[in-house]
Amino acid sequence: MYGFVFRQVILRMDPERAHRVAVGAYRRLWPVVRIARALRLIPRPDSRGAVTALGLTFPGPLGLAAGLDKNAQAVRGLAATGFSHVEIGTVTARAQPGNERPRSWRELDVKGLRNRMGFNNDGADAVARRLARLRSRRSGRGVVVGVNIGKTKVTEPQDAPLDYAYSARALAPYADYLVVNVSSPNTPGLRDLQSVASLRPILEHVRAAADEAVPDRRVPLLVKIAPDLADADVDAVADLALELGLDGVVAVNTTIAHDRGPGGLSGPVLLPRALEVVSRLRARLGEGPCVIGVGGVSTAADARALLDAGATLVQAYTGFVYGGPLWPARINRDLTRRS
Repeated sequence: MYGFVFRQVILRMDPERAHRVAVGAYRRLWPVVRIARALRLIPRPDSRGAVTALGLTFPGPLGLAAGLDKNAQAVRGLAATGFSHVEIGTVTARAQPGNERPRSWRELDVKGLRNRMGFNNDGADAVARRLARLRSRRSGRGVVVGVNIGKTKVTEPQDAPLDYAYSARALAPYADYLVVNVSSPNTPGLRDLQSVASLRPILEHVRAAADEAVPDRRVPLLVKIAPDLADADVDAVADLALELGLDGVVAVNTTIAHDRGPGGLSGPVLLPRALEVVSRLRARLGEGPCVIGVGGVSTAADARALLDAGATLVQAYTGFVYGGPLWPARINRDLTRRS
């Protein structure tokens, strides 16, 4: 059924418009999704698939990666589809429109997506108010929500630590975990912040801001890295994570190692490098910190491969776009059956 809708309706829309329509649908129709789940039209989570990580219990291994629900508008609906957690964002300190259009493309031949969105979002204060309303409801408090934060485009690199800290201070009270995103290819100079010298003060400021905003709870802090980092740089980030006591690393973001045009590419082409980076991180980090594997998950076998490589949890976005609303619950069910 979804395949027909995808071909006849979604593919006839501009990709960015289709994205807006989807977010709106999950925002407004989440009670319908919950009813479908109650009727077992969407598989319910199996307690055998629960994962304990970051001091939290995740109903299953597969969650939603950042990028789809940038402004925390559809958290309950997306969670009801079967994702074990929803990572919102990327959110910046100040609202910004993102890059000029066109900035989103489908790469149908490789079942991929390509974008140069540029962190378009409503800003930390507006998203914090939305999350506060979400958390005021029982249905919202029951969802594991990660918050992915990035640098405002107009902020100079030397001011990045304060920019990230502002977002962390505003959003930490409503986050189950925070992710510092220094790996999007669509904000000029952002990936330069993955160098240890630049990354250290950002992470230190974010940690201090989160602790100040939430003195009675330690909000887990992770960093998200690019697939295009050299292996030595992946090792350096892992070593910094251990030194600073980070709770984990999210690997990987979209890649610029392609010849399809501007922006970062996601989808199955990412899986081989994601597996390499996850495996390398796990070897370097040991058994303690969490590794969230992202990139190229289209099937339960893909997700299982990331888990076998050392990921604690996995995330997807592009696979969901191509797989449809029943896809997340099906993947988590299949992972539980094979565990």
